[in-house]
Amino acid sequence: MAIVSASEIKGLILLLFTFHFSLFTLFGCGYTIHSKISLPFDSIQIGKIENKTLEPKLQDRLHKALTEEFLKHGIQVGATGSGYRLECIIEHFDLNTLSERNDITVEYEVVIRGNFKLIDPSGNAKDFKDICSPFIVSFPSSGRLEDVLAYKELVSERVVRDMAMEIVAILIHR
Repeated sequence: MAIVSASEIKGLILLLFTFHFSLFTLFGCGYTIHSKISLPFDSIQIGKIENKTLEPKLQDRLHKALTEEFLKHGIQVGATGSGYRLECIIEHFDLNTLSERNDITVEYEVVIRGNFKLIDPSGNAKDFKDICSPFIVSFPSSGRLEDVLAYKELVSERVVRDMAMEIVAILIHR
């Protein structure tokens, strides 16, 4: 049986670290840094957001989430003179059963889906259909009804933020 010294282990760890760092440097990890100059536009107006679902206030939540997401990426929102305008129709709000126990739903998934339209300064429109959260977002439905409704509100807010993040990423990195 060979005995390995502490200095040999440290040297091996340093060699492995250097190897992995070199791979990440050469091939990257999929992330890139974009400057403000590389953005397709520097300001945008958020136009009409129409809510065709029975869930109240989704249009207000989406407007707020889009504004926050654009601002995170350095894009001014609502600037007068902005040639770009984003419009949306929220088509679906679904509560899907993820799991049930004794014929009673114990976990729901919230799905919100919308169709977006980006209108450029020359009036050309590009449609982005069926944009939704890229993640499965669920909540437990056991307990009091007030708790279940509160969970639904919180999760709906998260799904709207995820949907805003998804459309902004599509628009910026197209």
